[in-house]
Amino acid sequence: MTTNPPGDELKKRSVDASNGVDTPAPTSTVANGEVDSDDDAEENAPEVAASEGTAKKKKPRKKKPKKKKKVQTDPPSVPISQLFPNNSYPKGEEVEYKDENQYRTTNEEKRYLDNLNSDFLSDYRQAAEAHRQVRQWAQKSIKPGQTLLEIANGIEDSARRLVGHDGLTEGDSLIAGMGFPTGLNIDNIVAHYSPNAGCKTILRQDNVLKVDIGIHVGGRIVDSAFTMAFNPMYNNLLAAVKDATNTGVREAGIDVRVGELGGYIQEAMESYECEINGTTYPIKAIRNLCGHTILPYSIHGTKSVPFIKTNDMTKMEEGDVFAIETFGSTGSGRYIEGGEVSHYALRRDVAKTDLTLSSARSVLGAVKKNFSTIPFCRRYLDRIGQEKYLLGLNHLVKAGIIEDYPPLNEKQGTYTAQFEHTILLRPNVKEVISRGDDF
Repeated sequence: MTTNPPGDELKKRSVDASNGVDTPAPTSTVANGEVDSDDDAEENAPEVAASEGTAKKKKPRKKKPKKKKKVQTDPPSVPISQLFPNNSYPKGEEVEYKDENQYRTTNEEKRYLDNLNSDFLSDYRQAAEAHRQVRQWAQKSIKPGQTLLEIANGIEDSARRLVGHDGLTEGDSLIAGMGFPTGLNIDNIVAHYSPNAGCKTILRQDNVLKVDIGIHVGGRIVDSAFTMAFNPMYNNLLAAVKDATNTGVREAGIDVRVGELGGYIQEAMESYECEINGTTYPIKAIRNLCGHTILPYSIHGTKSVPFIKTNDMTKMEEGDVFAIETFGSTGSGRYIEGGEVSHYALRRDVAKTDLTLSSARSVLGAVKKNFSTIPFCRRYLDRIGQEKYLLGLNHLVKAGIIEDYPPLNEKQGTYTAQFEHTILLRPNVKEVISRGDDF
């Protein structure tokens, strides 16, 4: 938590020339995420008047309560709703539409439609501000030598505090909380790895770490990711993927065809190369992965954005929410599934099935009540008190009721990077809801 140093509390004295009375100057202190403001210090000070060398005492005025302004702590713990009262959350980056959609900027009908979405925008902006504050803290605090478990728990505990829901009571995490398990993917592991309980993997100086965070409020999921490297030899890999993501964000918009958008992304990314330990590698877009739309309480919608040029003529449409993400690799540009599973999600519209295994029924009930179709991991089941659930969970996967998401891996010895933003295609403007000062 950030506080003013004790020395700031030393009071400055001023002396009245006529009577020699000392009065304290206004001071302010920071404590428990609040700033105490002594704007009324002058009013509360003793009042003195000179008359024939004597001081006339006046009745002291009633002391006003000190004004308190909430400030964020380190690590983050003050809920976003307390930092921004009356649901006045910061906007993302707003970008006007261009070409044939430029009329939307000033069109009264489109403005009216946009104003109908006040709750939608409030939820998304609250989740986005929580995401910005958590990830910027993570970027400062993540260091080699930490375990992945320590990093994941730090990010997720902070996120839950900022949205004001710890998820420990039944259904609480459906109001607000994690949009999916925090991805901590090292080197050739591309995506979908989050440490299970007991994981002892330690972040090393020469690792390339992809951090993928999802936070939701009211089922509106903000999905944004960044990559960290502590050795500058990976800088070009990170620059290539960041450029590709920003290109995708810039070119995305209503009526844009996703196959064409993939071509812009590929061109930006594959214009880079990276020298690692004396060998130069071309940066390749991972071609069997895609960005995606986001639906309420569901991280993967029905539309995809490829990272390479394709013949997909699907158009982006008004009202769509897209996760524009890109992955680049020093390897072949393709992934395969493999490794210990951590990510799971309840399938939508699954036909009712009679479950004979009691542990499967118990797990399914807990998932429906606490996560619904939001992705979860084993650690989330642990923290709500589920025990000996692995057999039942695997049974639900085999029955097609719950889907598992194994880690996605490039070839051993290669390095991969990821950057991602969430965009809202509002009726009159494109809002990069997750944009921040960091990226």
